[in-house]
Amino acid sequence: MFSPAQENICTSPASTKGAVKYGELIVLGCNGSLPSGDKGRRRSRFGLCRRNKANGVRPSTVHSSCTPQAAKAISNKEQHSISYTLSRAQTVVVEYTHDGTTDMFQIGRSTENPIDFVVTDTVPGGQVPTDGPALQSTISRFACRIICQRDPPFTARIYAAGFDSSKNIFLGEKAAKWRMRDGQMDGLTTNGILVTHPQQGFSRDSRPGLWREISVCGHVFTLRETRSSQQRGRMVESECNELVDGSLIDLCGATLLWRTAEGLAATPTAKHLEALRRELNAGRPQCPVGFNTLAFPSLRRRGVLDERQPWAYLRCGHVHGYHAWGGRRQAEAEQQQAEPEEQQRECPMCRARGPYVPLWLGGEAAFYVDAEPPSHAFRPCGHVCSERTAAFWQQVLLPHGTHAFHAACPFCIQPLSGEPGCVRLIFQSPLD
Repeated sequence: MFSPAQENICTSPASTKGAVKYGELIVLGCNGSLPSGDKGRRRSRFGLCRRNKANGVRPSTVHSSCTPQAAKAISNKEQHSISYTLSRAQTVVVEYTHDGTTDMFQIGRSTENPIDFVVTDTVPGGQVPTDGPALQSTISRFACRIICQRDPPFTARIYAAGFDSSKNIFLGEKAAKWRMRDGQMDGLTTNGILVTHPQQGFSRDSRPGLWREISVCGHVFTLRETRSSQQRGRMVESECNELVDGSLIDLCGATLLWRTAEGLAATPTAKHLEALRRELNAGRPQCPVGFNTLAFPSLRRRGVLDERQPWAYLRCGHVHGYHAWGGRRQAEAEQQQAEPEEQQRECPMCRARGPYVPLWLGGEAAFYVDAEPPSHAFRPCGHVCSERTAAFWQQVLLPHGTHAFHAACPFCIQPLSGEPGCVRLIFQSPLD
């Protein structure tokens, strides 16, 4: 059945011909597609395009008490509203009215119609969640909304919380909320929506920015002491909620990368990554021990070990074919692949001891800050990308849990180990 939320949703480059594209959201850790496959609104990347009819909203009337008008606004399924519960006896209701100049897109865990982009918790390593007891998701059912200007420069702004099927947002008694100096209400969601913007754009010279929290009304705050603390951070009046190319949005369970249409136009395409792969394989890199020719598998076969698969010692970067020293079977090595800290092997070229893992090309082009050849591998997962791309992501500290941060591989979201978190690969040329 057709869902109103899916109108003008760009799911692939081919579907965007002739449409005005605001940008795309890409889920970190998926490397080009979800482990279970991209289906409908549950995808690894989501394009925001100008809708046939504007659906944006903006605040209008404020009801400071439980008046009949406030109750009507909440019960009216055609009226957007935000309810701030101050106590059992007092609820402030803010009505929202239609805005013909903007388009609204909503992100969250819910599969209900108001959600345009369904996002679930990302498992490190790009694996499908196990069939064991389901862990309770920390992503809100209606996590956030993005408002895009329909006319140039197509500014995109982010706000915490999304409207539910009744077009309401409810902030209960325990939610952090307050009255602004101008009398307007504002608040934070339970686990918060965090955003950071790269310095010097999303390019080969990019540097990570500071993480901030975005409120329901789009104001910017320093982080709370813990993710769900009722005490808000300090308001940063010099910053705004506008997304820029390379902005990261953390939903507490999944992190999204925002790429503008202009930024994507200057980003390497999947075809370019495939050309780089073929060029790398055309050099016929060899295993310095077995002298067999190595080849990176196609991006479609990522995750499936091939007999010509390049492996590397991540302490030194020497690239080999697979070899089982001491008679160890490949199955044992594959099992240890999930436990890199126990996978200490000695490189036969330089005697350096460290993790020994298969190498995989990073397949999500939107994560690259340049179009240079793949030359560096992340530790300990073995995903390979360009030097500048690896240098950028190893500096980005992603939120983890309620108050921790750590660097992770953008392709599989596995935490990086060692300092630095990547290594330059050393290939052996053919001995012709």
